[in-house]
Amino acid sequence: MTNIPSRSVRETIEITSVPMVNLLGTNDGLLRTLEATYPTVEVLARGNKLTLSGPKETVDLALNLISEMVELIAAGQELAPQDFTRSAKMLAEDTVRPADVLSQSILSSRGKNIRPKTLGQKLYVDAIDEHTIVFGVGPAGTGKTYLAMAKAVQALQRKEISRIILTRPAVEAGERLGFLPGTLNDKIDPYLRPLFDALHDMLEPETIPKLMASGTIEVAPLAYMRGRTLNDSYIILDEAQNTTPEQMKMFLTRLGFNSKMVITGDITQIDLPVGTSGLHTAIQVLSKVEGMAFKYLTSDDVVRHSLVAKIVDAYSKFEEKKAVKKATTAKRTRS
Repeated sequence: MTNIPSRSVRETIEITSVPMVNLLGTNDGLLRTLEATYPTVEVLARGNKLTLSGPKETVDLALNLISEMVELIAAGQELAPQDFTRSAKMLAEDTVRPADVLSQSILSSRGKNIRPKTLGQKLYVDAIDEHTIVFGVGPAGTGKTYLAMAKAVQALQRKEISRIILTRPAVEAGERLGFLPGTLNDKIDPYLRPLFDALHDMLEPETIPKLMASGTIEVAPLAYMRGRTLNDSYIILDEAQNTTPEQMKMFLTRLGFNSKMVITGDITQIDLPVGTSGLHTAIQVLSKVEGMAFKYLTSDDVVRHSLVAKIVDAYSKFEEKKAVKKATTAKRTRS
């Protein structure tokens, strides 16, 4: 069967609601991103008009993308090249309007809006709003912990809860921190530093020590959760893949009244010396329990450098090939 080439069209759109420089970017940087996203479409900018020429289906997609970006700019957002590329993918998959995803601001801090940047991140944030316990599972750079922290700070500022508790297993020290030099804070700081870094992005630095001194924000190793009931709290467990099943059960049963838990982890980065990951067990045991949600993020949701997504994909393919090879070898051995 011969493919029928798409007919070529020429469409002009006039931009009147936002400044053209906001849409095209400094030195037309965003315009070049638009052209790279749709290489079969020729884009000509003149005044406040854009003329697009190329295959009809692709021109229509490009026009939709421009309309979505104009809506975001009109809502006060400053666009980055990644907004164009991620939005183009959403439009191509026809799953959701990019403006509905990218306009969902969680928190504003020092002139920066913290918001979901992919459809997977939006579904994750929506699940946090709708459920008492949420598991965010995915590779590095997908915003699992960062977005959970933003939701925690938002809940604190809205007075929905009275404290935030951040914890993670200090697996490298086997949760036995006594042999390490220094005070308790010195001992646990290396393991909890990523959580402190996220806090400093979301709150004024001078307020954090005060909130910690008053107990409004608590950052502690997972071992310090034992024996407690956490009421009126927003609790985040980070690096949950490095918990044992016993630790995970202990943590989940700390849940008190008017509290919410978010558990984040990456089951491909388990550092436990022996035994089964508590996160892996929880996925098997709790996936059908009402009131909980399991959200899985992928390399499509990576919001760090573009190379991070490629690294994640490369390792995933490597592990898949290794698993297939192992299964094939085992089958031959049995034969």
